[in-house]
Amino acid sequence: MPLLRTVCYNLAHMFGKMKNFAMKKILQSQMKNVPEDQQKMIMEMLEKDPALFEKIAKEMQAELKANGNNQMAAATKVLPKYQKEIMAVMSPEMKEKLMKMQMGAAGQFNPNGTIRN
Repeated sequence: MPLLRTVCYNLAHMFGKMKNFAMKKILQSQMKNVPEDQQKMIMEMLEKDPALFEKIAKEMQAELKANGNNQMAAATKVLPKYQKEIMAVMSPEMKEKLMKMQMGAAGQFNPNGTIRN
């Protein structure tokens, strides 16, 4: 019986690693146009808590089906629910980069949404 338990554990661990590897490859293929530093940040978060991002992905899929494949609407509804968990997974360096990115984007737009010259 202990041998069977060990084999099952090893198989589950192996399949878990294969699933994570496949998730990374799919994510990398979808982030072709994302800047490299942002890709790295996302991949690091995925590696730290793959279960969180799997849960987010499943909820996003369900929301996409419910609202006619509107990705922005699905993200707007799902991601705020997980903001604390996502921030907890981020390293201090990632948080600092995120703040800089948000400040840079905020500096490009006027309060009414028009682009600054």
